[in-house]
Order: sequence, then C-alpha cells, then structure tokens
Amino acid sequence: MPAPKAIATTDISDAHPDAQVAEPVFNDFGGRFSFHGPIKTLKVFEDNAQVRALLETPGKGQVLVVDGGGSPRCALVGGNLGVLGVKNGWAGIVVYGYVRDSEELSEQDIGIKALGTHPRKSEKGLHSAVADKVLEFGGVRFKPGAYLYADVDGIVVTDQPVHGK
Repeated sequence: MPAPKAIATTDISDAHPDAQVAEPVFNDFGGRFSFHGPIKTLKVFEDNAQVRALLETPGKGQVLVVDGGGSPRCALVGGNLGVLGVKNGWAGIVVYGYVRDSEELSEQDIGIKALGTHPRKSEKGLHSAVADKVLEFGGVRFKPGAYLYADVDGIVVTDQPVHGK
C-alpha cells in the first residue's frame, strides 16, 4: 500500500481545536513518520499473541492502537509484526508499551509509535486480550472507528476523518 499523503497534526489541531491531542510520550519507530486512519483497538498485557493475530488480518488502512498498560517489562511489537502490518495494509501501530527490533522497524513502510524500546519479547498465552473497546492512555480516549492522525509532532484523534475538509 503506498504511503498516504502526509497530513500535519499541527494543521489538524489548529483547524479542529476540539480534537484530542496525545501527551508527548510517544516516539517514532516505523519507516513511515506520517500516518492516519480509522482506529482498531486492542488491550493486552505482556502478551502479544493477539497483536500478531490482528496484524495477520487485512488492515484496510487502519491504525492498530494497542494498550499494553505501559508495562516496561517486555516489547509488544517487533520486526516480524512490523512486516505483517506492512504486508496486510495497516497504516500504523500505536503502542502504549514498548517495541523491539527498532532498526528493522525503521526500514518498514508503516508508522509505529511507542513509549520506547525493550529487548525482551513478550510471553505467549499468559493473558487474555480485549479488542474493539474504548481505550484511555496518553490523555486520549481511543474509540474504535474514530480517526487517528500521527506524525513527528504527535498524535491527534478526531471522531471522524477531518482531512480534506
């Protein structure tokens, strides 16, 4: 999937002052710094099996928002999952948690934002996951189907797409 036209979060924020803006705690790890799309949510804890399962499905330009509880004990996304995201047409991944294989991720045509890096992989089968629920972290409510815009300046969330308006 070719990279969509870059849309500046600063422009979205200026034009839509009611839009939610995430706290500046996320760093860029993917090869695509600007990305946007409808939100798909997933809540996990130190177990990325369901992250993989979702990234194996057609992304259709969505942004997967993963609430990992901010756990600093392992990574939830790595190079192999980045490859799946690109292959299956996901626009990006936002992780309230950590990633690994950051050099690999930086070469992949997908947007990835996370708190930081961690070398340890997650365990499989330890915890359950919940998809398609409203998530709250970073000062933002991420609702499934809402729209997420991200670039090097941050993350902005609106109820509906606002670009081109």
